[in-house]
Amino acid sequence: MKKTQIAGSVVAGFPSPAEQYLEPPLDLNELLVKHPAATYFVRVQGDSMIGRGIYDGDILVVDRSLDPCDGDVVIAAVDGEFTVKTLSLSKGARRIENGGEIKLVAANPKYHDIILKSGQELNYFGKVTACIHRFRKGIQV
Repeated sequence: MKKTQIAGSVVAGFPSPAEQYLEPPLDLNELLVKHPAATYFVRVQGDSMIGRGIYDGDILVVDRSLDPCDGDVVIAAVDGEFTVKTLSLSKGARRIENGGEIKLVAANPKYHDIILKSGQELNYFGKVTACIHRFRKGIQV
């Protein structure tokens, strides 16, 4: 994959004089992927995570090698149904293995959280480490 050149930086506040140099080539895999053998990309369908800046059509970078912790955005399957949600564990349980109540929390009030019940199957497929999306007119976070 060809590396893309970065043409310097841009100020998001008041304008500044343009810098006349190019930074070294940018490799998005190098920038976004820490564990290549355990990382995959997935396209988002739906709007249940807009409160976390994840929109329909975005591409998520997901690392399977990272243990899921309370507050992480994760890819999981509940009873075979895949979803992206924020992992919420009961007090004292920082990791899934520690037991306690497990919730998968939506970031859009139109959707209910998923509270795992006894007998339900939860499969963890990785932690979301980055979200790639195009600028969309009218979206405010």
